[in-house]
Amino acid sequence: MHERRTIAGLIGRIEVAIDWPEEREALSGVAFIGHPHPLYGGTLDNKVVATLARAFVAVGWLAVRPNFRGVGATQGTHDEGRGETEDFLHVIATLSQWLADAPQAAAAPRALAGFSFGSFVAARSARTLAAQHHPVKHLVLVGAAAGKWPMPPVRAGTLVIHGERDETIPLADVLDWARPQELPVVVLPGADHFFHKRLATLKQLVMEHVLAASAMDRSSRSR
Repeated sequence: MHERRTIAGLIGRIEVAIDWPEEREALSGVAFIGHPHPLYGGTLDNKVVATLARAFVAVGWLAVRPNFRGVGATQGTHDEGRGETEDFLHVIATLSQWLADAPQAAAAPRALAGFSFGSFVAARSARTLAAQHHPVKHLVLVGAAAGKWPMPPVRAGTLVIHGERDETIPLADVLDWARPQELPVVVLPGADHFFHKRLATLKQLVMEHVLAASAMDRSSRSR
């Protein structure tokens, strides 16, 4: 099920898209997904962002996609990642308030994901949550914005997916960012920035990543 809501934000309304898995009463987690740059047409309806939402929903997660400031029904103006990160964290922190009809979501694991500019917001948000002793279960960065914005270091286990022929964010810049962290990067041969004709592969990679982590958790608990 798909729905849209507007919730109270820090400086006005925030529009969010919510995608529910089939087993609504037994959520595996809640994924918050950031979209590309608002000044270049980025919205929560972006195909890559929608694909990320479908990937999480397919493995039993609730997916939440907020529109950044000045986009759609979200109020405010673009703030170069600062206000967008504040809003992203606000959406996460107030989930139980604006999603009171789904109390099971409050205690569910969290995942952050983002595409392009949204990867910058997601990475910054994950760093803040970790510093607050609330680390997320998964961090998924697609078309990571290295070289465009000051991407922070991320934790081991972060899934980074990039197109070999990305014309917006060169693969070399992403590798330069990942190298000091010894962070693996999954490269899709021939893929451009928007993963044209590669969205099915992108979805499968994210699903496999989440399912593999869940399997490892179950194995550890059974020992």
